[in-house]
Amino acid sequence: MKNYLAISDIDDINSWIEEAIKIKARPLSDKKLGKDKILGMMFFNSSFRTRLSTQRAALNLGMNPIVMNIADDTWGIEFRNEVVMNSDKPEHVKEAASVVSKYFDIIAVRSFSNSANSTENEPDLVLKSFLKYATVPVINMESTTGHPLQGLADAITIAENSKKNKKIKVALSWVPHVKPLPCAVANSFVEVMQKMDVELVITNPKEYNLSPKITKNTTIYHNQEEAFKDIDFVYAKSWGFAQENVKSSNTYADWMITKNKIGKAKFMHCLPVRRNLVVEDLVLDSDSSIVIEQANNRTYATQLVLKKILENV
Repeated sequence: MKNYLAISDIDDINSWIEEAIKIKARPLSDKKLGKDKILGMMFFNSSFRTRLSTQRAALNLGMNPIVMNIADDTWGIEFRNEVVMNSDKPEHVKEAASVVSKYFDIIAVRSFSNSANSTENEPDLVLKSFLKYATVPVINMESTTGHPLQGLADAITIAENSKKNKKIKVALSWVPHVKPLPCAVANSFVEVMQKMDVELVITNPKEYNLSPKITKNTTIYHNQEEAFKDIDFVYAKSWGFAQENVKSSNTYADWMITKNKIGKAKFMHCLPVRRNLVVEDLVLDSDSSIVIEQANNRTYATQLVLKKILENV
């Protein structure tokens, strides 16, 4: 595997999960694989778990990670072609991506839109530009349309917490938030669940339907409690307006996840999570919450991706 850009880059989810769990048991077993290799991590957006888990994964493999916060550490980068560069962006991605390819063995990029509009003119422009002009492998640490490292960690977490010989039911539930958010996490979660042997349902208000290109034949409920019948896992995530001029997220405050709604189901969230807006304390502080396990698995998901790329460079 040369690049890891989307869930579609996973050829066999079951074998990937199995390998990730082995890595988790012995995280330093491949320490020599990344010796003298450098991972360049380029952040166009804020990050907490992605930054820390990716660095930890690189260190577990013997790599040297270098982090750049583009907004604070370097020149502004222009991504449009055939443009007069008379703005505040003196660096073009053509040169930037080519140069960092000389410095790094793998480039990881995090850049998602501050807009929740899923119909932007150039979705994933930053990621696609690095992919086009870089001469070394590229990893997606979250883009406008996907977060495949998070999606892989989610799959690992569900596999570890599932009962054998039982087909499980998983619900992705839209939840209220103080602002519209991108669909990246939700998109990748749906895509990875579609690769697993689970029954996936999605529940959201009608105005917040994800793209049909993502959901495909997945059942969608506009009644949250109906979707939660016989549920084993509830993944809560807010995503933004799929249509213009829809109702405010605050209109749907009753979509918050509560213990009464999900019963004994396992609760998942990518974090950070707004308590008593997205989910009540009674759920988040209970044994049903596996959000910390989920966050921990970010390291081993990323380590697996790095390992597969290092084995082919």
